[in-house]
Amino acid sequence: MIYAILFTYLAITFGTGFFLGRKNQNDSEGYFMANRNLGTFKLFLTLIATNFSAFFFLGFAGEGYKIGYAYYAMTALGTSLAAIGFYLIGQRAWSLGKEHGYITPVEMIGGQTNHEPTRILYLLCMLFFMFPYLAIQPIGAGLILENLTDGVITYEMGVIGMTLFIILHIIFGGMKGVVMLDVKNGILMLIFMTTALIVIAWQLGGITEVHQKLLLEEPELFSPTGKGNFFDAKKWISFMLLFGCSVSILPQLFSRFLISKNSKILQKSTLLYTIIPIFLFLLPVMIGMMGNLDFPGLEGKASDKILTKMLILHTPEWFAALILTGALAAFISTMDSVLLALATITSRDLLKPIFGIDSEKGQIFGARVSIVIFAAISLVIAFYQPASIFAIGKLALSGMAVLFPTVLMILRKNVLKPIFYFLAMLLGEFTLIGTSMKWFSLPFFDGWLPVIPGMFVACVVLLIGSFLSESEFSGLKDSQD
Repeated sequence: MIYAILFTYLAITFGTGFFLGRKNQNDSEGYFMANRNLGTFKLFLTLIATNFSAFFFLGFAGEGYKIGYAYYAMTALGTSLAAIGFYLIGQRAWSLGKEHGYITPVEMIGGQTNHEPTRILYLLCMLFFMFPYLAIQPIGAGLILENLTDGVITYEMGVIGMTLFIILHIIFGGMKGVVMLDVKNGILMLIFMTTALIVIAWQLGGITEVHQKLLLEEPELFSPTGKGNFFDAKKWISFMLLFGCSVSILPQLFSRFLISKNSKILQKSTLLYTIIPIFLFLLPVMIGMMGNLDFPGLEGKASDKILTKMLILHTPEWFAALILTGALAAFISTMDSVLLALATITSRDLLKPIFGIDSEKGQIFGARVSIVIFAAISLVIAFYQPASIFAIGKLALSGMAVLFPTVLMILRKNVLKPIFYFLAMLLGEFTLIGTSMKWFSLPFFDGWLPVIPGMFVACVVLLIGSFLSESEFSGLKDSQD
């Protein structure tokens, strides 16, 4: 039954992507952008399916297990605040994309600044920080398939098999195939996670009974600061800014801003995106919290398995397979979106300038080659799995959040000398990496996540650049007078 459910889903997914994408094989607007024609419903579902991935299913359940409701409050509010970024970044990106025909965020940054070092640095940041985020998806798939089949499908087999499937799906489906898969997977995700919570809670005696047991055995799970006082004020603010500023900069989300049919549709989808996380994020966190009753004492990466452990323990085999297939659907939606976004950036913003590839067929071929290479890199990271899913995701999102002030300034104002945009990105990311790797310490930022000093340095550079640019403009004006 397990294998029948898995193979049926994969066959339907591949067939759908192949059928929808075959008409756009040699058309860059169709293959990369789905002809910029998405309505509200499709755009909203592709936004949530693209963003809520293994980081959401397994990472949130694992953090709910370790921290409790405080984690839910932080992520739900932080991601809802990302809607502000959707408005500030997304609306302007859609307008510029419509006006200039931009296809990638790198094209847009390069076109607006007309500064090659800034364009190249932005491209490198996208690739460097998104590879770990990309690797989260095969890690999640490997963990689920290994647990679901009781080791018959090993972690390594699951990682390789799911990655190969995703490669074929993107190559044949393109953006249109990816979006339609997102629509289906977004619906599945909402239904399956709701059902999973209800069934597991019922098996444990009901929501009220479960909460009473947890209050007796693990009262810190209900603390505003989380278990072990995980969230002090500095961490709370850090995570809020991390989630609030990073989401709209993720290349797979940024590309969605450009394929909306019009700005009104983007506004409606943004509003829906603000509301849904408040409900959706509660589901895996609650399941993770319940896991403390059956599997106490899990630490580190082991907590990433709590969702699959709870489903296997408390539900029939066919039901667990169905729910976890829904989780795999979310992983596929995110991985194919990230791969396509990075491959599009590489083809148009790296290979095209270097090799002079102007034909649409050549750009699509370059993207397909990039997809295979990037998937192989993600496999290497997944095999080593250097940290928990949450820790890997946090690093990737931190890198994106540091870019937020600079991208916002470029898209909304763009009045600085381009060198200051370059320096803001470079020094901000250097500060993030340096503090994360403990190459150096900044006493003033003790207790804050590394993303905060990184964003602070970027903002300081932008402020200095704004002052100097304004002073130069005023001096020029005075001399003319």
